Amino acid sequence: MARKPSLITVNGVATRATSLYDQLRIDILSGQLEPGSKLTIDTLTERYSTSATPVREALNRLISDNLVEKRELRGFVVAGISAQDLEEITKTRCWLEERALRESIAARSTVWEEELVLAHHRLSKTPRSLADDHFEDNPDWEPLHRAFHRTLISGCGSRWLVSFCELLADQHHRYRTLSAPRAFSTKRDVKSEHTLLMEEAIAGNADRAVELLCAHIRRTADIIKGDPELFSEHEQADSE
Repeated sequence: MARKPSLITVNGVATRATSLYDQLRIDILSGQLEPGSKLTIDTLTERYSTSATPVREALNRLISDNLVEKRELRGFVVAGISAQDLEEITKTRCWLEERALRESIAARSTVWEEELVLAHHRLSKTPRSLADDHFEDNPDWEPLHRAFHRTLISGCGSRWLVSFCELLADQHHRYRTLSAPRAFSTKRDVKSEHTLLMEEAIAGNADRAVELLCAHIRRTADIIKGDPELFSEHEQADSE
């Protein structure tokens, strides 16, 4: 059972809807709430030990994030997945992050370079899996991974562009989580990919850095698309 969300204070008023939204979002992105699964109000109020009103508010916010859908006759469901959707997410993410990275490199500063080196150092010291012979998710890795990619584009000068990139990264993360065991079995050297990307960005080689970033993102998508059972399983569940 999910833990009861803690209250968050906004302008002196405690709100459970915000914390419930955060917890639901985490559970969807982590795969605890699977694509296509029904999100009934009664079940969620019991799962998160809350009332119906904040559940509805949180679900409506998640619809705007494209993480939840409201369907006729079925009510609220976790947004489904498909190879076509993944391809669109990947293509659009490459478009936006290319611009953000180019702008960050053009405006690079000592502070940005130091933050990028630090983010890379923290990520490189953290294993993706807690076990060497099989995949066991390391909960410390993903926040550091996101921090590294966020730092790469943080100097672009547009909070809107960064926000859109983060939204797409969330969608990509949901697919990566579902296919993580397969990705681990490929023995991909993600650490070296991150290192090369950091070095080219700091060196100011925008064309090469963008090439590496887009290849990095597409390589992840290709591995996920190479897992046909992932899509067939969830597409079948989504149709039930």
